[in-house]
Amino acid sequence: MTGGDGVARSWRELPTGRVVHLHGDPDAVALAAESPPDDAPALVTYVPRLAGTSADVVADVLEALESAALALFPAWLPGADGITGTGGAAVPTVRALALRTGSAGGRFAPFLAHLAERALRGPAGRAGAFPPEIRAAGLARVLRAGYRRDKAAILVRLPPGLSPSAEEVLVAACEWLAYHGGFGVWLTGPAPRFVDRIESMPAPIPEEVAALTREVAPGDAEGPARPVLTYPPLAGMPHPGSAAERRLEAALSPYAWAAGREWNQLHASGPLTNPIRVDLLWRAERCVVEIDGPEHLAPLRRAADRQRDLRLRRDGYAVLRFTNEQVLERIGTVLAELERFLHQRRNGTFEGSPHA
Repeated sequence: MTGGDGVARSWRELPTGRVVHLHGDPDAVALAAESPPDDAPALVTYVPRLAGTSADVVADVLEALESAALALFPAWLPGADGITGTGGAAVPTVRALALRTGSAGGRFAPFLAHLAERALRGPAGRAGAFPPEIRAAGLARVLRAGYRRDKAAILVRLPPGLSPSAEEVLVAACEWLAYHGGFGVWLTGPAPRFVDRIESMPAPIPEEVAALTREVAPGDAEGPARPVLTYPPLAGMPHPGSAAERRLEAALSPYAWAAGREWNQLHASGPLTNPIRVDLLWRAERCVVEIDGPEHLAPLRRAADRQRDLRLRRDGYAVLRFTNEQVLERIGTVLAELERFLHQRRNGTFEGSPHA
């Protein structure tokens, strides 16, 4: 592996269009990547599945990215807000918007039009027979547009103990994605042992996250199985990949007492602090609600959650936490607790969270 002379002090400074290895605790890297600053690339995380060829890996990544793009629609297509279903002129309209949007990018405009149509049609929409090079370029553009960033990157978590052939397959696939999609492809986890053409550089891990890794005993950081692809939420809406967030928003929407809520906002304690993303926020009531999936059971994540909650409370916010299961299976109880708590905040009874 190439020596680690490269230095990146922020996500923005990491290279795109090629593959690098980020040395540092992979769980800490993943945690730091969840709330990158506004100037960071649009960043998704991919957990590879073993495959026989690099083409198989590329196909798996592109399929996962397309699923994310469909879920993020219409954020990446200007003018498509409010267009739903397939009735009337909906499909021709989004196709025309996508063709116009993609025309500046050249060859992949038809792919964007097809992707927009699939987003409207839902499960009935069929995958198209576009070459992988077109899909990679188009999906990189979708990520950049959806998150309003000028670059896109994939954080790839290398599995431990890869054989020489498996490592070569995975690295070659990453190089293909970097070249054809213009992605930054940033490897985390164990450094490649058999492929020596990848530069290594330190991961831009904030000190508060690095400090947490020193508190978690070695070997304790392994959490539940990770999804193949994870991607950030869009500010102002429930995460499209979270059934619990979407369920809670649907349950809250009829109630006047739930007005003023904001989904997936960044909070910074001051101009020199790293921002943290909160799931659900009532700003006037200074109330934060977190919806925790199984990944929050991992020791490093639990420590980070405690640190986040303490910081938010110091800034005057109350923090309530519910699990995915509570939201999905006992939504009535969750709503009753939220209503009671918000009424207390509005009436000046500033009680602490029962989950504190």
